[in-house]
Amino acid sequence: MKSLEITFYKTFFLALLATIFTIEVSVAQWQTKVDSLVQDAIAQKAFPGAQVLVAHKGEIVLERAYGFHTYDSLIPVQNTDLYDLASVTKILGPLPAIMSLVEQGVLDLDVPFSTYWTPWKKYRDKKDLTLREILAHQAGLTPYIVFLNEVLRSNKHRGPQLKKRFVRAHSSKRFSLQSYENRYIHRNFPRKMFRKINRSQVSQEKTYSYSGLAFLIFPSLIEQLTGADYRGYLRSHFYDPLGADNLGYLPTQRLPGKRVVPTERDSLFRKTLTKGYVHDENASLFGGISGNAGLFSNALGVYKMLQMWLQGGSVGGRKYLSPETIAAFTALQYPENNNRRGLGFDKPLLGNDSLPASKSYPAPSVSPESYGHSGFTGTFVWVDPTHELIYIFLSNRVYPSRTQRGIYTTNIRETVQEAIYKGLGI
Repeated sequence: MKSLEITFYKTFFLALLATIFTIEVSVAQWQTKVDSLVQDAIAQKAFPGAQVLVAHKGEIVLERAYGFHTYDSLIPVQNTDLYDLASVTKILGPLPAIMSLVEQGVLDLDVPFSTYWTPWKKYRDKKDLTLREILAHQAGLTPYIVFLNEVLRSNKHRGPQLKKRFVRAHSSKRFSLQSYENRYIHRNFPRKMFRKINRSQVSQEKTYSYSGLAFLIFPSLIEQLTGADYRGYLRSHFYDPLGADNLGYLPTQRLPGKRVVPTERDSLFRKTLTKGYVHDENASLFGGISGNAGLFSNALGVYKMLQMWLQGGSVGGRKYLSPETIAAFTALQYPENNNRRGLGFDKPLLGNDSLPASKSYPAPSVSPESYGHSGFTGTFVWVDPTHELIYIFLSNRVYPSRTQRGIYTTNIRETVQEAIYKGLGI
């Protein structure tokens, strides 16, 4: 009898070891696939380097850095390095604050936005627009305004020159918004931007059209409604209690010892390689603090926020948002208008799972309940509550120039995402 028990336990133990080994080999295979895909994209100069983080069922299963800060291969990317998040700022900056204010009843998604942003009351095409329409990119707002044109004047001999009434090389009481090391913006310039936004045209055709204009307004609105400094509100209500120390605005001021990955060689405004300051020119004219861009982080800092959403708004016994609020903001809003967006969040193309990989967005395997956002600098974050999966991809594809299109021609962010789903057997 004893020999039978020994044989049984021996067989069971060997089977268990075999299962563990098989799982480890399987994990190693998909991780190796991700490594190969990212390194191949770097070789094709889609970007000089990247960070990739994958979390599944509350556990980080991959966190890696690839390549270098620039193509000279002098500074290898580390997991602690900070990237310019570009438009991912929209869902990690103003949106959590807006979600909280809606939950508290301070904001209503379906009353005219002019109730809160009162300058719009006098504009017939804007006075009845709702926050729901704006966040879902269904309002018909002008997609983008190049405010940099307001601070430059043409000179046929010397090229574009900065207007001194708006930009100076040294800080002062009036020129207090720092755009770069030797670029200080007049403190009243944001008012000029607000006036142009207020006067901008609104399309009468209510179809899906992406616009970031309202996100330039949101930080000021949040300060107006909360009575708190916008950056301080985000830090005290979200980033600090979540332990997202690396996530925030103005990285060179906030984390002086941290390495920040550069973005573009700017020949027009900053006249140098942009590093440590926001790449987006509109955000830079707000002094680097804006709702459309300006946040910097490493992948781990971003993960802290995404995991909070995935867990229904609570982490470590602290409630940040309710599951109902998260569900409402991440749900489709206007699918009948062929609009795939949630409230602030991007979502998969409608019918995405039936599309070939070359036409899907993002990867074909993501669930319809998933959500995230991408950024112009080469960033991408995605949360899939159905599969309890988080995917973060950070790069500086705009180095040395925004004309670099390799990240799009390789479809690398979505290709890596699909490899993760296949590798995890989802």
